[in-house]
Amino acid sequence: MGDSREGRVLRKIGGVAYWAAGAPALARLPAAVGYRLACWRGDWLFRRHAAERTELAANLRQVLGSQLSPAAAQDVTREWFRLASCQAVDVKRLRHSALPLRRLVEIRGREHLETALAGGKGAILCSAHFGSFDSAFSLLNPSGYPVTTIGRWQHKYATGLSAVERRFWALVYARPLQRLRQRPNIEPWPGRVDVAARAAAVLRANEVVTICIDAPPLDSDQARAVAVPFLGGQASLLPGIVTLARVTGAPVLMTFLHRCADYRHQVLEISAPLPTGGDTAAAFARCAAELSAVITRSPAHWRYWASTADLVTLGLVPPPRDRSAAAARSVAVAS
Repeated sequence: MGDSREGRVLRKIGGVAYWAAGAPALARLPAAVGYRLACWRGDWLFRRHAAERTELAANLRQVLGSQLSPAAAQDVTREWFRLASCQAVDVKRLRHSALPLRRLVEIRGREHLETALAGGKGAILCSAHFGSFDSAFSLLNPSGYPVTTIGRWQHKYATGLSAVERRFWALVYARPLQRLRQRPNIEPWPGRVDVAARAAAVLRANEVVTICIDAPPLDSDQARAVAVPFLGGQASLLPGIVTLARVTGAPVLMTFLHRCADYRHQVLEISAPLPTGGDTAAAFARCAAELSAVITRSPAHWRYWASTADLVTLGLVPPPRDRSAAAARSVAVAS
């Protein structure tokens, strides 16, 4: 379809139609059928959206390098499109206290979370934009663990969205996720000085705070970012989770939602607490290393492969202009 204005408009219309009608319909079918059809849609998008497919594969090879052959990068890219379609179905199965989705998710490491909460200082669940992370946070609350998430809703600050589009995504995406959580998201907008205080209040109530630590820092947050080893390179990330854990005494546990080979069943893994003592950057690097290992094992689950701009902000790939220059130099050397 290319990357023309008409192509972008058609993709946007297709996405709206899928979230408004397609995914809700698939979520009411038997799970085996609904997720199979979602995968077929993902395969269709993979074939149809050549520009996005090319960007994804290029970013995968740029970051993971020799770990992925060109053929493997294409396989991961196809899987990325499949998982994106399935994630919409997950959100639409969050009805009736999330029971239709909870039946398909096995929680492993529940004992780690229960032991953490028994300490009376709450628990911090640390994750990434990996798989259906938002649905995972929402299904924990009706599973007996009061959850509040630190994180911005993407549609609130994404550029190029109209007021109507922002309202649409608030209704079809944020609303079904938020209604199952204990409190509204704690959104770390620039200039918000009460984020840590609000998160600490949740932990003092012996509840659960969830956070994805792989988000690219905003321009206003760059001064607080630290460079840590991540996906074979150095990424610029915010280490606030370590400070929050030290101030409140709450343990930090890693959590990831993995989709099984049949696409309908998933496993939510919760780790034992990670040590947060010592130097702040070193403690945060341990969290980042856990994320890096999980993403490397299952790269199709990671959302950011589709956004070169976010990967540039993280420091994992050079800006497109620099990439073009590097490629030209490689061609010159080879000739």
